[in-house]
Amino acid sequence: MTTVTAEKLKAIIVDDEPLARRGLRLRLENLGGVEILAECRNGREALEKIPELRPDIAFVDIQMPGINGLQLVQALPLEELPQVVFVTAYDEYAVDAFEVNAVDYVLKPIEEERLQRAIVRVREKRATEDLAAQREQLLEAVADLTQESPEALEKKLASGDLSGPRYPEKIAIKDTGKIALVPAREIDWIDAAGDYMCIHANGETHVMRITMKELEQQLDPRVFQRIHRSTIVNLGRVSEICAHINGEYYLVLHNGERLKMSRSYKSKVQHFL
Repeated sequence: MTTVTAEKLKAIIVDDEPLARRGLRLRLENLGGVEILAECRNGREALEKIPELRPDIAFVDIQMPGINGLQLVQALPLEELPQVVFVTAYDEYAVDAFEVNAVDYVLKPIEEERLQRAIVRVREKRATEDLAAQREQLLEAVADLTQESPEALEKKLASGDLSGPRYPEKIAIKDTGKIALVPAREIDWIDAAGDYMCIHANGETHVMRITMKELEQQLDPRVFQRIHRSTIVNLGRVSEICAHINGEYYLVLHNGERLKMSRSYKSKVQHFL
């Protein structure tokens, strides 16, 4: 089944299930008229990729660990918000809410006919409505699910209440009379050395006198997770999880660094990756 269109929609797929991402990609390729720019395993990756790639449409799973689909929509700035099609296994009430508020959705398991109708609706909205109107519709859908009015949600968005706790963008580290400001997003991992924390970032190691618990409170848990009683890792730097012959696990970072992970932390970290 192929749909020929004058304009290709640029799309991004956001789903924590690899098979679901693959299935959706194959169906979109079969329908035609959609160019898939990227696949994201979670909302955190999507928050980075959407502003970078500026897709026309985002196919977003609702039930994801960490940042779910609704939180992702709430977190995107107005000017970076693409058309959103929720890919969901939600119950009938949620599906009805999306339909009433003209928010596109595809129910799992995906049917090509329903997927094609969603794409048609996206094209129609792109031709007749602006991004502000689309955001209003999405807010109405979120309001139905949260039992809050769109006006109340707008106020929370404006005040930042929906974005959760705020974490500093830079970590201040005192060193020989000077204070180094290390961007949190550049930290690869952190390990403990007695009463000090060794913060590894961009090939350099900064030493900070602080407890692990105190430092954890300064770091966004959606990005940084404890993998050992003395180690914290930036999840965005992890490329793979490896099982060792003795039953232990290691995280391999993009720079090749291997970090030991306690078995008790394995399930928690996989929840975010």
